[in-house]
Amino acid sequence: MSSPSPVFVAGTGRSGTSRIADIIGQHPLIHRIPMETRFLIDPGGLRDLADALTDRYDPTVGEDALHRLSDFLTVRVPGRRDDRGKTVPELVGEQRYRDAVQRLWPQLITHTFEEPAPAEGFGNADRPAGPFAPPSRPRVVPRYFSDRSELVGILRNLVNTLFAGAAADAGKPTWCEKTPFNLLCMDFLWELVPEATIVHIKRHPVSVLASHLAQPWAPSTVDGALAYLKPIYERWLTWKDTVDLTGRRYIEVKAEELAADWRGQRKGLFERLGVDDFATPSEFQSHKLANRNNQFDDDTREFVKEALSKIIPAMGYE
Repeated sequence: MSSPSPVFVAGTGRSGTSRIADIIGQHPLIHRIPMETRFLIDPGGLRDLADALTDRYDPTVGEDALHRLSDFLTVRVPGRRDDRGKTVPELVGEQRYRDAVQRLWPQLITHTFEEPAPAEGFGNADRPAGPFAPPSRPRVVPRYFSDRSELVGILRNLVNTLFAGAAADAGKPTWCEKTPFNLLCMDFLWELVPEATIVHIKRHPVSVLASHLAQPWAPSTVDGALAYLKPIYERWLTWKDTVDLTGRRYIEVKAEELAADWRGQRKGLFERLGVDDFATPSEFQSHKLANRNNQFDDDTREFVKEALSKIIPAMGYE
């Protein structure tokens, strides 16, 4: 088959996003970026910058967005390690990452200047507080992009350089990136990479909630997990009702169906991705999906199902 399109994996979290991304990345034609890159859609990332230098532009908003993106790309991303101790720059190529980020700034900034630094501590405008007070601080004037597509093209080049470069290093023609909240940013992801396919993996909302209770980054009580998850589902469903996904490169799969007929479902998934079937080392297994079934007593399960009574059928479950 011809080279497949890039892939973004999306979900609520705890729905099988990591497993499906691993499986897609085990195909001979698709390289999985081995950790969540985060800088595309997280606060301070490319999505925020695209708005700040276009529809929301003013010099202050733009400079703030650039400052946050600089911190993201030069401090947070290189400083965050996965469970193997790797960073995103190491996984996509450190020199490639550094060079791509360095090339980005001149394309986004129209002017730089020095602003006299305000006095800190015991001092005033003409008398610094001490011998180490900085005399000035660097400032930038961000570019205003009246044509949003020009800015998106710059950001697309950054993503393509990093992800396609990493795929080429792995000997594969395309890539797969997984971040669960890609689920809530599909418009921007398709704007950024129009040819991308988004794979949305679902799992029964009750099981998703049960799994969240065991995560250190999520609320540890049922009420807290409901407060966390319900707005995610509601926002996704509200957005989905406003768009026609039939004409998009969009694949929706259920973890339970993948586990019930793994070989058939795997073949169907790869066909929809535009590649031949491949027997991947990883797979979905029913007994692993069922490990949360007895986590709640009957009363708690009924309470959760009632709280999610509109969401469960809307997500295709009973």
